[in-house]
Amino acid sequence: MKPELARPLALADIPAGGRTVHVEASAGERAALARRFRIPGIEALACDFTLRREARGVIAAAGRLAARVVQTCVVTAEDFSAKVEEAFSVRFVPAGDERPGGEEADFDPEAPDEIPYQAGTLDLGEATAEQLALALDPWPRRPDPMPRTTSP
Repeated sequence: MKPELARPLALADIPAGGRTVHVEASAGERAALARRFRIPGIEALACDFTLRREARGVIAAAGRLAARVVQTCVVTAEDFSAKVEEAFSVRFVPAGDERPGGEEADFDPEAPDEIPYQAGTLDLGEATAEQLALALDPWPRRPDPMPRTTSP
């Protein structure tokens, strides 16, 4: 299946000193992602990555996500627009080299998430989509969802 937001970047295009990459989703890509995430819409989506090389093909990434999404209020069932802003850190690792899971003693909740890549190519578009999915409010409430009534 082709990702809704694909921005492939070859490892060879990341110099030793690092690189900054801006990803911005088109209207069609935003519509496809909204369907994937089952939300009414994504009005804007952009992400900036600062990439730097680490040992053995690992790429550390600091990112900043900015989006405007349309979600449905769980209280009123009305659609509303909301800003999503998130700073994050991830590590791109060669597929198969991810940290072993399942060992609770070795699990570090503060460690950056690892995103596997193959064939020497990172997909910064899919990484952007995944960060948006993580940042979405699972129980969205529009601001001031209950109408205020005044007493006579």
